[in-house]
Parts: sequence; C-alpha cells; structure tokens
Amino acid sequence: MWLHTSCELKFNITCPTPFVLMLRPRSGAQQWVASEEYLLYPSVPAFEFTDDFGNLCQRLVAMPGDFTISTSANIETADVIDQAPGGGFVDVQNLPDTVLKYLLPSRYCESDRFGDMATEITANQLLGYDQVAAIERWLYNNVSFEPGSSPLPLSAIEVNQQKIGVCRDFAHLGIALCRSLSIPARMVVGYLYGLQPMELHAWFEAYVADRWYTFDATQPVKNGGSVAIGYGRDAADVAIYNQFGPPVFPIEQNVTVSIINP
Repeated sequence: MWLHTSCELKFNITCPTPFVLMLRPRSGAQQWVASEEYLLYPSVPAFEFTDDFGNLCQRLVAMPGDFTISTSANIETADVIDQAPGGGFVDVQNLPDTVLKYLLPSRYCESDRFGDMATEITANQLLGYDQVAAIERWLYNNVSFEPGSSPLPLSAIEVNQQKIGVCRDFAHLGIALCRSLSIPARMVVGYLYGLQPMELHAWFEAYVADRWYTFDATQPVKNGGSVAIGYGRDAADVAIYNQFGPPVFPIEQNVTVSIINP
C-alpha cells in the first residue's frame, strides 16, 4: 500500500523558542520512505540528530511571529498487520541488548504495579504472542476509546482507573501489562490510514517470537496502512514536538493520509 502523509503545525511565537521535533518517518522492515518534503516558514536553521531510540529528530529556534512546520511523504507500507498466533515468549536472557530497556517501568507505564492484573487477563494463554493478544482484546472490551478525552497523557494506572482514554492512553496500559509479564513493549507514534477523526495516532508493539509485532486496541480490526514516525518507552519519548520556555501550543494542526499510485 502506497500512502501520502502530511502534517502541518502552525504556531504563534511570542519569544525565541527552542524546539525539538520528531516528524520524519524512517525506512525500516515495515515501511519504505520513497520521498518526503519538510518545510519551515519562515525558514530558520535546523539541525538533525538521531535520538537514543533511533528516531530522526530536528532542533531549531523559532523566532517571534507566525511559524509553520509542514511535512509530507510518500511511503510504501504493509497492506496487512503481521500476526503470529502461538508465537513464543523470548526468555529475558535471550533478548537483544537493544530490547532490554523496553522491559522496565517508565514514566507513564508503571509495569511494576500490574503483575496480578496481567496474569489474570492472560490466564490459560500460551506464553508470548497469545498473551499480548489477550491484553489487546481486554483493552478493546474494557476501556472506552474517546478521541479528545485526555488532552494530557495519562499513566497506565490512571487509564485503568478511568477506563477511558485516547490512543496513547491505550498504548500506555497495554505496554505496562506486557512488561509486567516480562514481555518487552514499546510505544509507536505515527499515521494510520482511515483513522477517524484523522490525526496523529499511537499504538504499541511487543517483542515476541524474536521480533516486534503491532497491537492497537483502539481499532476493531487489524488493518494495514500504518506509518511509524517514532518509537519509545512511552509518550515522553515520542512527542512530535517539544518546546522549551513559555508554553506554546499549535493554533492549527492538520493531518492527512491518503492512498496514492506509486
């Protein structure tokens, strides 16, 4: 499936404001970035680096006045989401070094608090993929997905208490439940074709059967058409922008995802 993605953020800046952005998807096993465009208006110097999670990030200082960040890309991505029922649990001692950090509690994923709950949800499941699939089903059936319900990220504990949230909140609780079972899990932020309402999306991946698999409890069926922009332990690692100084929020944000012919 070939997709055209775009994201435009418009700000009104009151004083020189440093930004760290995460808006460039990178090619990998599940997607190929054929072309992209990245525009800043008015133009300011920008410097790119790769963070500790392999994400492409950009640093800049926006000057006072109107400031617009506009990105777009043509990307080939999978038509379907890979599944592996019965896929095995990977013993911690056999995990790749780069995966180990996704076993630990993090700011929004207090996995050390969910052991009993995760064990109950996954009772009688084969260790590995089937446990994560059971967690995904539990989330879909027990937490209400309501876009706009939580403007600030909720921790896994808060999501479990409220039983309501947006996509990133679902991911936080799913990640915490997986990690409590010694299954590495990470958060992904990006685009999803057909998402309603259309906006940037978040889901989680779990490491079972010697690779990462996608899980998204906000969607009723496992369709393809996802484009990853960033990976991290939780929402603190995958913000599409961080700004420093007096708070600045977009006065306008536009996201589109459409099918194209290559």
